[in-house]
Amino acid sequence: MSVTRLDIERREPVLGGRAFGNAGAYEKIAGTIRFAVDPTLAIHADITDLARAPRTLDGHGPSRSEAASGRVEGSADFYLLRPVGGGNGALLLDVANRGRKVALGMFNSAVRVPDPSTDEDFGNGFLLRHGYTVAWVGWQHEVPRQDGLMAMAAPVVPGVTGVVRCEWCPVKRVTQLPLADRYHVPQPTVDLNDPAARLLMRPSAGAPASEVPRASWRFGDPTHIELTGGFTPGAIYDLIYRSKDPAVVGFGFLTVRDTGSWLRHASAADGNPCAGAIDRAYVFGVSQSGRFLRHFLYLALNQDERGRRVFDAVWPHVPGARRGEFNLRFGQPSLNAKEAVGSLFPFTDVEQVDRLTGQRDSLLGRQAARGGLAKIFTTNSSAEYWRGDGSLIHTDVDARTDIDAPSDVRMYLFAGTQHTPGVLPPPAEDPNTGGRGVHQFNVVDYAPLLRAALVNLDRWVRQGVVPPPSAVPRLADRTAVPHESLEKVFTAIPGARFPTHIERPARLDFGSDWAHQPVLPPKGGARFATAVSAVDADGNEVAGLRPVELMVPLGTFTGWNPRHPEQGAPGDIMSMMGSTLPFARTAEERGRTGDPRPSIAERYGSRDDYLARVRAAAQSLVEARHMLAEDVDAVVQRAARRWDLFQAGL
Repeated sequence: MSVTRLDIERREPVLGGRAFGNAGAYEKIAGTIRFAVDPTLAIHADITDLARAPRTLDGHGPSRSEAASGRVEGSADFYLLRPVGGGNGALLLDVANRGRKVALGMFNSAVRVPDPSTDEDFGNGFLLRHGYTVAWVGWQHEVPRQDGLMAMAAPVVPGVTGVVRCEWCPVKRVTQLPLADRYHVPQPTVDLNDPAARLLMRPSAGAPASEVPRASWRFGDPTHIELTGGFTPGAIYDLIYRSKDPAVVGFGFLTVRDTGSWLRHASAADGNPCAGAIDRAYVFGVSQSGRFLRHFLYLALNQDERGRRVFDAVWPHVPGARRGEFNLRFGQPSLNAKEAVGSLFPFTDVEQVDRLTGQRDSLLGRQAARGGLAKIFTTNSSAEYWRGDGSLIHTDVDARTDIDAPSDVRMYLFAGTQHTPGVLPPPAEDPNTGGRGVHQFNVVDYAPLLRAALVNLDRWVRQGVVPPPSAVPRLADRTAVPHESLEKVFTAIPGARFPTHIERPARLDFGSDWAHQPVLPPKGGARFATAVSAVDADGNEVAGLRPVELMVPLGTFTGWNPRHPEQGAPGDIMSMMGSTLPFARTAEERGRTGDPRPSIAERYGSRDDYLARVRAAAQSLVEARHMLAEDVDAVVQRAARRWDLFQAGL
């Protein structure tokens, strides 16, 4: 087993030992988990540069020669919420998103904090009340060790140089940017005066790139770039430069895999705080970490060094059809660029042929051949479809044919939602990027759908209870349609602005040895064909799982929102954020604006009538196993707040 030890730095009761329902009390454990991986195993052959990393002998000190047989060492931050009484026997490993813990925010509807310590931090207590052991481990090498973020100390390959690409789309004019996505640790340039370094600029998504003259920009220091006159808001900038001493980025896959295996199988003598308490293990990742899990599956890594299946279920949430720079020399796991290696074919779980290139591949083919396949839930919001790639997981690359998922896979679109659950009232700007939209942000809360999905997944693994069928837009029944076909529906809504450009993924050529020496920027080819859900007369999506906000609507809810003109490129879609387009409150108001959608007063006789319909809709979701009975009252209470907010004028 590759885990050599867990160094516990802090161990304490959660909320002073308070019981979480029948699951009882929990304890919190934080520390550092250490690994020594065998680079010679066939299962590790595709981990870029692992074989080149310095080795130790069996994890016990330096070897006499790097060529000697030995192991590659690394370590990572570790955090655990453990039910003192053993819980329900299930481990939920939450793959940290850019170093941040996400599962409590998603499943418990809690505030997102690095070290949950108050009642508010645990939200409604869902995961703990249901008895889950919840774990986190660092897997990203460029996460800064600050603010409680989860990081990994990856092995480094010294003496190697290579190319790096950074991409930015600023929301305000600045003259300096770090060589990283947001707050991550930059990879420094090897030469402040490198004449081969290039800065490219596209004025908007889909526009051709032009080269910024070298005299107009410079490296302010090894980790920052400066541009004379400042960076234009809304423009997309790509910097190509050289760095050195790359981390073994793909080691992050092994920290996640082997932490799950160790917690499940290791003994108390090995230092495992969960010894004997775990009989099934699930791994969950959101957005970036959902893309990470798609990549994990593609590399067939769901077996440990002894050949045992690690995770019984893998759940990528809001990944779209993408992977990422998770196994690339000088890779940046934080990079969110679309024209990156994460957008490469294949996209579907089962084998597909790209008729244009002749490529034949699948996401799960290697894992199926090797063994260790897990049950898989893939859930997406409307935002992943509108950014241009979501439908590729269940259609062919020409958008001519639906691709059915394997029997052990379920796919769900959460209709009418944005990337993360909406909040009331909607914020003025994206809390992650500071971005603003033309419309109010989407307020649909899909957390109840997530909680029900976890219960369905657990029953599937534990009892063999087959979950509800996949629910996604389909070409066969015309619920999957081209994005552009919906323009007339939305432009008829007063005040709505339809995006002027939909950017679909392109076929990209990074060269024959892209994992080690990629051609940057890549050569672009023909774009893939993609689709979104059809909509009803109100503009609300008809495919997928419709939350109560769409079943009993007060407005139109979308997965897209154009950028605010003050932040540049106003026709481009914001990253991740959706829109709320409220109905008129009365028929008179609707008449003044020319809104084709019936008003709130024309739909519902009163507030009580509206709430009764919400309760009935919630109950129908319970019967369909897409909502839990325990959530119905909270959903109705939130609907009351929503009614009051919309009546006051959102």
